[in-house]
Amino acid sequence: MSTDVAALGTYSRPARTGLLFATFVCAACGLVYELALIAQGSYLLGDSVTQTSVVLAVMVFAMGMGSLAAKPLQRRAALSFAAVEAALALVGGLAVLALYVSFAWWDLYWPSLIGIAFAVGALIGAEIPLLMTLLQRIRRQDAGSAAADLFAADYVGALVGGLAFPFLLLPLLGQLRGAMTVGALNAIAGAAVVLGLFGAALSRRDRLAVGAATLAVLAVLGVAFAGSGVVQRTARSQLYADPVVHAETSAYQNIVLTRSAPLSAGAPDIRLFLNGDLQFSSLDEYRYHEALVHPVMDGPHERVLVLGGGDGLALREVLRYPGVQQVVEVELDPAVVQLARTEPALVELNDGSLDDPRVRVVVDDAFRWLRDATGEFDAVVVDLPDPDATATAKLYSTEFYALVREVLAPDGRVVVQAGSPYFAPRTFSCILATVRSAGLGAVPYHVTVPSFGDWGFVLAAPGGPPPLTIDPPAPLRFLTDEVLRAAAVFPADREPQPSEPSTLDDPRVLRLATSEWRRY
Repeated sequence: MSTDVAALGTYSRPARTGLLFATFVCAACGLVYELALIAQGSYLLGDSVTQTSVVLAVMVFAMGMGSLAAKPLQRRAALSFAAVEAALALVGGLAVLALYVSFAWWDLYWPSLIGIAFAVGALIGAEIPLLMTLLQRIRRQDAGSAAADLFAADYVGALVGGLAFPFLLLPLLGQLRGAMTVGALNAIAGAAVVLGLFGAALSRRDRLAVGAATLAVLAVLGVAFAGSGVVQRTARSQLYADPVVHAETSAYQNIVLTRSAPLSAGAPDIRLFLNGDLQFSSLDEYRYHEALVHPVMDGPHERVLVLGGGDGLALREVLRYPGVQQVVEVELDPAVVQLARTEPALVELNDGSLDDPRVRVVVDDAFRWLRDATGEFDAVVVDLPDPDATATAKLYSTEFYALVREVLAPDGRVVVQAGSPYFAPRTFSCILATVRSAGLGAVPYHVTVPSFGDWGFVLAAPGGPPPLTIDPPAPLRFLTDEVLRAAAVFPADREPQPSEPSTLDDPRVLRLATSEWRRY
């Protein structure tokens, strides 16, 4: 009989239960680390498919390497398990913070992501052989039954960790502090297994080492937890040229609002960023929103649908028309709507449009909402983020524009923001082709928005290409009949080209957008 078995004596059943519960906890922690890396990468770069593929591939490979590396550690399984859990708690708990810092200061995002994913995966992979050895030392049983018990606890733990991350940790603690809290739990679980179940088999020196290492890990994580807010604020100053006046991480994205000092007697520049991408600058956003909204309003416009545009700026232009009786604003992220309703600088910019009595705000995914929508709209404004991420690519598909067509009145119009025909000409052409593939007649046009550069739009209607004209109730700051006529003319090197449409099955627009914007 081994020393560990002798130490456990007749308490093998409670000891096995305790070890399997620790397996459950460690598995939950491991999956949280994995999801935190994927989520942080999506917030920073937006390409969730690439992030997920890289993290999963590297971690699974590293888990195999970690399992092999753990073979010689089985001779001192309890002490080795304590060391592995302490290291995993430290690396996993600080993983998101390290990734954020490497992105903000050192521009080493990809090497850091791969290195951290490999380290976390290797340590997770080392857990299973050590846990199997400890389980067999408590009570020996055939390999199949032992593996079944261990993997059942492991997979159930992974389920709990996977659900806890989006529904509990992110809303309550955020990514950085959520990962640190899980790291602390991981360290405590590892120490509890070793000291509580196998402490009698360890020397006094080993017990002290395990306790000291656990306390050291908890101290590091505690300091990092307390200082994470300062690190975030300092990192944002590296990422954004102007002072950050508001920052939050919602369930969907990272939201940052900056405000520059006014130039001489001019107004300050208010800028909104979602996942690091500029959404507007207050100095020239009127150019974008006038070009987006007023051509589609030169027709029936009693009932208007706005998809996206939770900042209320497109809505502001729509509400300039006295003939508008009802507007439905569909925005995915309630945090954006709340910010646009409560931040004084944004309320002043959007004229309080989100609280106009003619407006009904719906918090929902635009694609999902359209599938269940009833009634018809005279004008539809599609003001959605660029299709450079998996989540937004579906909103530039044939299927999506077919749903838009279903809610359009027979004489209605739809306008789509279509990206830059200069920086991403193939993406622009693909969006134009996709709109047309849904049975809409479409006309492209583009204007200059200094913060964005050359920016394009697509105006469409069910009965054929609508005339590109405007009839605003009052003169606009930027858009005139002459400017709009010129907007329909493209230079020879940027004329829209024939393109295959983008679909849910083949999201060409995502591949084109990521490849073209990568150069800038």
